[in-house]
Amino acid sequence: MYKHGKYPVTEKKAVAKGIFDFTISCKEVAEIAQCGQFVHVAAEGFMLRRPISICDIDKEKGTIRIVFEVRGKGTEKISDIKKGDLIDMIAPLGKGFKILEKGKKAVCIGGGIGTPPMVAVAKEYGENATVISGFRSASAVILQEDFKAQGNNTILCTDDGTAGMKGFVTTALEECLDKEKPDIIYACGPSAMLKAVVDIAKKNGVYCQVSLEERMGCGVGACLVCACKVVKDGEEFYAHVCKDGPVFSAEEVVF
Repeated sequence: MYKHGKYPVTEKKAVAKGIFDFTISCKEVAEIAQCGQFVHVAAEGFMLRRPISICDIDKEKGTIRIVFEVRGKGTEKISDIKKGDLIDMIAPLGKGFKILEKGKKAVCIGGGIGTPPMVAVAKEYGENATVISGFRSASAVILQEDFKAQGNNTILCTDDGTAGMKGFVTTALEECLDKEKPDIIYACGPSAMLKAVVDIAKKNGVYCQVSLEERMGCGVGACLVCACKVVKDGEEFYAHVCKDGPVFSAEEVVF
């Protein structure tokens, strides 16, 4: 059940060029939010809301965090919101990640702006989570200190080698799986990355969940903007990323 309201932004930070980090005080949303869900934010002067993944949830403080990149005029307008201002959002929306019981091990993979949803997931596993993050270059790297503060094992990859190891998250994932197979793999990022991660998970027999990034209209399954092809019981059909996802079991998604 989602809520609609205007909530105060209690913290605002610029964490990289064009990437902003908001903490929002919204007790009623934080109480029911799950890792992997998203919020649908109104940008003043724009008809369509913008979907933004939930980065972290603090149920005790009654806050959530969103970290987003300015990708157009709508998100640019949202980035103008200042600390103390109200943010208009519908939340929490969509289906989140499945969290395994204590003691299980997870690998969490984020590509670029697909990294924020991994913060809340990895927090659930603490030192039993290995977080692999991939970015274009050092200037785009975000949230590494958050993962370290949670006790997660972190592996940083950049395309150009300006931070961490040079190369793709898939290489780091294969090296991880050669050492020890986790109980679950989570991934969020570009479609090509997700497809490669799913193939590696399948080859190694590890259960995998992916969070899909799609343009959205309504955010609640009423329009068809965010349709994606999935397969269940051998039959292909179109699902709504906003309502049926954004998290899907890897075997369901047709890339």
